[in-house]
This record gives sequence, structure tokens and C-alpha cells, in this order.
Amino acid sequence: MKKKLFLILLPTILFADTKLPKGNYFPTKEWKIKSPKDLGYNEAKINEALDYAFMRTGDEKDRKGNRTDSVVVIKDGFLIAEKYARGFTKDSRHLSWSVGKSFVNTLFGIAEKEGLVNRNDFAYKYFPELDKDEKREIKIEHLLNMSSGLDWNEGYEASPLNSTVIQMLYTLGKKDMAKYTAERPMKHKPGTYLYYSSGDSNLLMGILKNILKEKYSNYPKEKLFDKIGMKDVFFERDASGTFIGSSYIYATPRDYAKFGYLYLNSGNWENEKIFSDEWMKFTTTLAPSFEKTESYFGLEEHFLSAQWYVNTGMKSRNFPKMWPNAPEDTLVSSGHWGQKIWVIPSLDLIVCIFADHRDKSFDENKFLDLVLEGVKKK
Repeated sequence: MKKKLFLILLPTILFADTKLPKGNYFPTKEWKIKSPKDLGYNEAKINEALDYAFMRTGDEKDRKGNRTDSVVVIKDGFLIAEKYARGFTKDSRHLSWSVGKSFVNTLFGIAEKEGLVNRNDFAYKYFPELDKDEKREIKIEHLLNMSSGLDWNEGYEASPLNSTVIQMLYTLGKKDMAKYTAERPMKHKPGTYLYYSSGDSNLLMGILKNILKEKYSNYPKEKLFDKIGMKDVFFERDASGTFIGSSYIYATPRDYAKFGYLYLNSGNWENEKIFSDEWMKFTTTLAPSFEKTESYFGLEEHFLSAQWYVNTGMKSRNFPKMWPNAPEDTLVSSGHWGQKIWVIPSLDLIVCIFADHRDKSFDENKFLDLVLEGVKKK
């Protein structure tokens, strides 16, 4: 009797063309810890940076001076320094403020990679309140680049009575922040004027809700937080169920550092490509409307890309880099009162600081420069 030969066909598993970073691991479970000295860096200078960040110059009552809550420094894939104060620990979640906007970028990068949306799409396709007059010209890309042209006032303490961001977050618009933003009148032609707007960020999250429908609630956790090991994240929503991407994510500093590490590695994580290289290029490119914007108080301090900041400066307008001694490839997520994630691919460096530096006396360039000195080989 002839024997029968059975051929078992195994499914082919296709992995993204990813490579391990310098530390030869991804910190999905936890960061590996080494001292600066172990890696050949200047531990004394790193400690000097920490001492400066946590040097108290005011008290809790007046809320002035250095009021740093946490610092985390990642070099070559290792956690080389961290410190906490004011009741915070490595397990404490910290409010993101506008660091949350960079998460909006990520979620749209993921959605575009999945073919659910394209940044060149007109936004009214996904948000009916925009289906009128000049608002039909607003593209997803314009919102990502904070160039929607919608009338907005981002002032907080300086002009609270005229502040649309305060109205959106706390009064007239708090029940449905995306709808509130979409109903603002037009002030500029879309794509021609850059103005920092938390409304644009929350309108994007409303658009994403309409695209994803029943998948929306779990999308950040399933597609981002779980993938990169952000274990303890709370993403606040308004009364309409829209995630408040402009301001209200809560996570530990170590987990915020993981988020920065995703961008340090151009969207690569383990054997997966979270967002495309093309999206990374888009994210690290200065918003085209920046050069078109003729006058805007503080414009030189708003080198915005797509919900991030870049450190390119602009020679044509005599604008220097925002962080003078940091490399030009520095990508920064920044939030109110001193929340920062610096991502510096050329140095394989991430620096996170979370604080309440509301009186602006803290010199973040001095702090960052000390860290940069510390990660030079001795």
C-alpha cells in the first residue's frame, strides 16, 4: 500500500522591516535602567540638570519658580536618569495638557495607514457642521497643521473673557468641543495662516469619532497604548464622547517616554510599523502656512508641524531655533505650564519633564543644555 504524502502549508507571516534600536529591545514591558556612567556619559552633568530642575525657588501658595514634578531621561534605549517631587512618583499619572495634541497626530497617522482617512481629504466629508461655504475647503491636513482658518483665541490667563479655548474646555463648548470648534466663523482661507488652536485638535478627534463609529472608544488603547506598553493611561472625553486630544491625557512619565520612543524610531515598534515613514516625514516638516503667515505675536515661538514642534528655525525670516543648542532634528511635544517631551533621533535621546512652571521663570534651555552636555562621551 502506497503511503500518502501530506503537505502542510503554514501561513506566511509578514513583518515590517524594523530593526532593534540601540538598546536591542523595545520597552513594551518596562525600561531597562543603566547609569550614565555605565554608558560612558557625564553623570555629574546629568545630576546638575536634575538639581536645576528640582531647585525650589517659590512655595506652593504663590505657585512661582521651579515647581518640577518629574524628569525622565532615556539615552541609547536605557533609562539613565529620573527624579520626582511634589508628591509624584514613577507610578503617578501626570496631566498632559497640550502634549495630548501629539497623540492626536499619532491616531491620525494610524488611521491613514489603515486606509480609513487621508490627510488630503476635505474635513466636511466626516463632519457635517463643516459642510458650508468656505469651511468646505478645510482639509484634514490643515487641521493637523493648525491652519484651518477658523476664528480662534487661544489665550488663557492673558484674555480669559475673550478666550475661545476656555469657552471650549469649560463653558459654552464643553459638552461637544468638536462641534463648538466647527461652528466658529472663518477668519482666514484654509492653509494660509498658522494659529495655535486647541480647537483644531479637538475637531480632529470629533472627525475620528465619526470615521471609526463603534470602534472609536477602544481605538487609542488598542492601536497605540497597548502596542507600546503604556500601561496606565486615562484619556478624558467630553459629554459627547469625544476624546479631548487638546489637553486631557493622564499617563506616567515613563509611559510618556515610550510615546517619545515611538517617534525616535520613526513609528517602528517590535515587529510592527505603527505609522508610515511618510507620516513621520509629514510630522517633522514645518507647517507650510508658517511662512505664509505675515504677522502673529509669538510666531517665532511656534515652529509647528503636525501637532508637534520642530527645531529648524527659519533663516528666511531670521527666526532662530527654539532650542538653540539642540540638533535640528529635535522634535518636541509641548504642553501648558512646562510639560515637554524632547525627541532627538540623532542623539538617541528622549528627555521628559512634567511640571507647573506657570510663572515662566524656569529656563528650559538651561535645563536641556545641561542634559545635552551630560550625554556627551567623556
